[in-house]
Amino acid sequence: MGSGQVTSTSGLFDFQGKHVTVAGLGVSGVPAAKALHARGAAVTVVNDGDDARAREQAAELEALGITVRLGDGSTLPEGTELVVTAPGWQPGKPLFLAAEQAGVPVWGDVELAWRLRGPDAAPWLAVTGTNGKTTTVQMLASILKAAGLRTAAVGNIGVSLLDAVLGEEEYDVLAVELSSYQLHWAPSLRAHSAAVLNLAPDHLDWHGSMEAYARDKGRIYEGNKVACVYNVADRATEDLVREADVEEGCRAIGFTLGAPGPSQLGVVDGILVDRAFVENRQKNAQELAEVSDIHPPAPHNIANALAAAALARAFGVPATAVRDGLRAFRPDAHRIAHVADLDGVAYVDDSKATNTHAAEASLAAYEPIVWIAGGLAKGATFDELVANSAKRLRGAVLIGADRALIRDALARHAPEVPVVDLDRTDTGAMLQAVTEARRLARPGDTVLLAPACASMDMFTNYNQRGDAFAAAVRELGA
Repeated sequence: MGSGQVTSTSGLFDFQGKHVTVAGLGVSGVPAAKALHARGAAVTVVNDGDDARAREQAAELEALGITVRLGDGSTLPEGTELVVTAPGWQPGKPLFLAAEQAGVPVWGDVELAWRLRGPDAAPWLAVTGTNGKTTTVQMLASILKAAGLRTAAVGNIGVSLLDAVLGEEEYDVLAVELSSYQLHWAPSLRAHSAAVLNLAPDHLDWHGSMEAYARDKGRIYEGNKVACVYNVADRATEDLVREADVEEGCRAIGFTLGAPGPSQLGVVDGILVDRAFVENRQKNAQELAEVSDIHPPAPHNIANALAAAALARAFGVPATAVRDGLRAFRPDAHRIAHVADLDGVAYVDDSKATNTHAAEASLAAYEPIVWIAGGLAKGATFDELVANSAKRLRGAVLIGADRALIRDALARHAPEVPVVDLDRTDTGAMLQAVTEARRLARPGDTVLLAPACASMDMFTNYNQRGDAFAAAVRELGA
């Protein structure tokens, strides 16, 4: 929607006296309001909710002289010259329609952070995709640190980009995780290099269509300077590179679990190999690391490592730093985390697999599997997931509100697989699920929690669900 009047001749933005509306409190809204207020803007915060947490945040902001309007996030305050929104607010909200009608630009917190960067600010290496973003960004930060660079993993990972950009710590480069929501509201973002890891249907209720979702993901490539990194196995990511308007000399760099062609990174005989950032890439290749340096070495995690390596190499990082960074990295909890072995059966917690694409990647890493799945489907269908994974399944234990959708898909595509359908949502449900899974499993099997669904029907979040799984495994082991 353009940059409106909120600009200055220096290229930095002059907010002095400008009327800015911040939509939403929370993780991004509070720092955005404070940053704008500190730069002389007349800030009004609007928020749909009016609960205890919102009132607490409102009091903090009002003490600084910022106006806060709780319980009404729909009306555009009079005189607004710019709206800065929390990323999760949907584009169709009346507030944004009113802004569009009035010719008022709308930015997200990422856009604000990008515009507030100083002239010598650290470049951004940016990552998006349906799954694997956080792990890839953390791997990337580990590699950059191994190269002796001052860096941080920021963005959708829980560390505010505004805090990183405006804080006192100086960085050489930032590893930035960006969601489709954040990218939707970040029209002027221009990364040094960026990667789209994969594309699968997700958040379609927010974006309205798969095309709109992909388009927002593809914004991450706009204006890239050195490399647009794509997934050779996911044609849609390469299509987004083709459509992007990039700087002269920016290259398309693929990553693949197979042997790499020129301008690609891939795997040869258990070695991660670079044929993109080497002299004479038609004939030469650079060994980066071994698959055994990646924890855990599941296929989708190897793909994450290759994407991280590609972005690091685009920034000029040496091969030894890729190896050292991957060796030092350990994924966050609830991401294909090995909990224990009981009677020759491995128990693995991938509670973070909250959609079908993530669950399919998780299921592809093991065989045979007793699968614990279910929860809130968020509009997903499970036929493709079950059809592609059926041959790996020893059995399935289903929990949660939408388990019938998975049960029906199993009946259609894996009728021979025994299924336990648990019709309970109390705190003991996970212990029963793990007990049933243990009964179905044989030595050499993996009991895998990869729910393919959100957790909020039974748990506060996927972390609590994973903790319940681990606790149940430990209880059985005792």
